[in-house]
Amino acid sequence: MRGVVFDGTHVQVVDDLEVREPGPGEVGVAVRAAGVCHSDLAVVDGTIPFPVPVVLGHEGAGVVEAVGPGVTHVAPGDHVALSTLANCGACADCDRGRPTMCRKAIGRPGQPFSRAGRPLFQFASNSSFAERTVVKAVQAVKISSDIPLTSAALMGCGVLTGVGAVLNRAKVDRGESVVVIGTGGIGLNVLQGARLAGALTIVAVDTNPAKEAAARRFGATHFLTSADGVRDILPTGADHVFECVGHTGLVRAAVDLLDRHGQAVLLGMTAPTAEASFPPAAMFLDKSILGCRYGSSRPQKDIALYAELYRQGRLLLDELVTTTYPVEDFAKAVEDAEQGRVARGVLTF
Repeated sequence: MRGVVFDGTHVQVVDDLEVREPGPGEVGVAVRAAGVCHSDLAVVDGTIPFPVPVVLGHEGAGVVEAVGPGVTHVAPGDHVALSTLANCGACADCDRGRPTMCRKAIGRPGQPFSRAGRPLFQFASNSSFAERTVVKAVQAVKISSDIPLTSAALMGCGVLTGVGAVLNRAKVDRGESVVVIGTGGIGLNVLQGARLAGALTIVAVDTNPAKEAAARRFGATHFLTSADGVRDILPTGADHVFECVGHTGLVRAAVDLLDRHGQAVLLGMTAPTAEASFPPAAMFLDKSILGCRYGSSRPQKDIALYAELYRQGRLLLDELVTTTYPVEDFAKAVEDAEQGRVARGVLTF
């Protein structure tokens, strides 16, 4: 089968991948669509350290082909969106409704794939850049078959992370002010999360002026090409600032833009050794800096919610998909993503 493999030096689309059958508590999925997220590219450039060789992809949707013993919530033929959260469901964090903090779901990559007899790692417990994959049952979330799989794929990462950061982590309230720095796939979902939460003033900041139309469509009430103008709109600062780029200088900017009792939420992925600085005295008026993993999400609950909001016309998914590419055009999809030409490019199988 076809898939996208990174060997530590090169990325290539291969046609000789194999994947094992699902075991107990697992689901085999025929992937139909997978979003090209910057986290996949961060593995290639070394920002996210990951063992190789690895099958890339982590934002996908498809059709269930087979289920292992003990799996009852999905069956062959069901459409599913795939999460990256292979949480155990039994630890204290899972029991408290914090599956993103499950220690068994972090840093333990499996090797369900092989090529010419050599095992390959699975990225983010998902590897949706392959025609078929095997995931834990908890990662396969059943969705209605009337949702296009090219749109459904984006719920597995970009939507969960962006909308979830607003609703689950920051808990933005009606009438509050929000600044979103960076309007790529994650930033656009933060914008629509703020809109869903009822934020009154939503300022999008991106150096690319061509992104204004999309930002406003997803919920921005204002658009700026520099954070320098935010204080003209919000003289006392913002209740919430979301950094969606992963630049240490923008982390400092996010802190500087906060109002009293404001909170900066860090979503952009920086290099593991990167350091950001800010004056601690700036935090004494009850300000806070929040990390956020995967939108503090509960995928089985949240994906079902977002799917219903989409069906009601309240959550935008189709509009996130700028271009679809056959998997063989992966290099073109990467180029378009790196040049900021797409909100999300989606590979299809």
